[in-house]
Amino acid sequence: MGRLTLLWRDARYLLVCLPTALATLVFVPLLGVGVMSIGLGGLGFVLLPRMAAGLRRWTEWHRRRAGALLGVPVPAREMDLPQGVGAQWRRLIDDREVRRDLLWMFRHILIGLPAGLVALATVGGAASGLITTPLWWVFPADDPLQVLGMPVTGWASAIGLGGGQAVLLGALGWWTVPRLAGTHARGCLAALEPSSKERLAERVGELTESRAGVLDAHGAELRRIERDLHDGAQARLVAIAMRLGVAREALPEDAELVARLLKEAHEGTEAAMTELREVIRTMYPPVLADRGLQGAVAAVTAHAGVPVEVVQDDLGRVPAAVEAAAYFIVAETITNVARHSGATRAAVRLSRRGGLLVIEVSDDGRGGIDESRGTGVAGIRKRAAALDGVVRIDSPPGGPTLITVELPCGS
Repeated sequence: MGRLTLLWRDARYLLVCLPTALATLVFVPLLGVGVMSIGLGGLGFVLLPRMAAGLRRWTEWHRRRAGALLGVPVPAREMDLPQGVGAQWRRLIDDREVRRDLLWMFRHILIGLPAGLVALATVGGAASGLITTPLWWVFPADDPLQVLGMPVTGWASAIGLGGGQAVLLGALGWWTVPRLAGTHARGCLAALEPSSKERLAERVGELTESRAGVLDAHGAELRRIERDLHDGAQARLVAIAMRLGVAREALPEDAELVARLLKEAHEGTEAAMTELREVIRTMYPPVLADRGLQGAVAAVTAHAGVPVEVVQDDLGRVPAAVEAAAYFIVAETITNVARHSGATRAAVRLSRRGGLLVIEVSDDGRGGIDESRGTGVAGIRKRAAALDGVVRIDSPPGGPTLITVELPCGS
């Protein structure tokens, strides 16, 4: 991207900041009215949370603009109001994001206004010098056009003064506009990002919650394996042992009974082995050991209930635990697509971004995933949390749906 293109991008960013900073001034008296309206029949209890939600959407738009200018990803923040006035007020009081939004509001007014004015004066002034000076002859002789404090009375002065103004203000804008735009964008993101202490506290909370979830999942998995072995394979093996014992005792006496018991024992052995293979498969699918993650994903999607396009980049070396989690996440997600989404096609993409294995599953179904209704997403989140991973879901009503899972897998 050329320097002039970058300069215009930065100038455009600041020129937009000027009217948006003026518009942000409106939030200050509006919030004051909302606070005062609490005493007017409790109207403020309803208005203030909605004003905070409106401010959140306003700040999110500016975060995305700042992130686009700096070329950094900006994760979305929660913007929907919870149900119930009580829950809305608890969030308004306890949510640190609300306080960050208020901090950003004043910061944007104090920085956005002067920065936007500087961009308007330099870029606009340089453009004005090139546009208005050729029209010097339109102005009356007794009140000529003034440029840089001097009258323009002919083409020589028009070219000299107009070009001088354009060069002077253009050079000033060349130096100041990129710095002001970068400073404003970084300040915008900094005001709306948690501090290092807050980030550490949130991280500790997430790890504590994920550890508890892992322990619960581990305990549930052990109980399931014990139940499957006890009620299935163990019972069949006990029955086999009993049949073999009876057959041993009846061997000299009743050859027909011995043959029947041995047949039942043989069939029972095969059934027990099948159940044991199923139990082992749920712990670590053999297809992973045989074909690797990419082959296993291709195999599980080939048997999905909808056509699935699979795109797999070069993943490099992936730890076994991450491979198993990724396989089960893809399998569970594709199963959910086939059962619940009403989709006619889906797509799976596996890629490596630095130290992250990224799984993206999309479909053209009806969307509107509601995790509270047992759509299987909770299990996916638990598997990702067990490896300190992240799950993001974009599923508006009417579709399409995109589920993105990021699993740390080393560098």
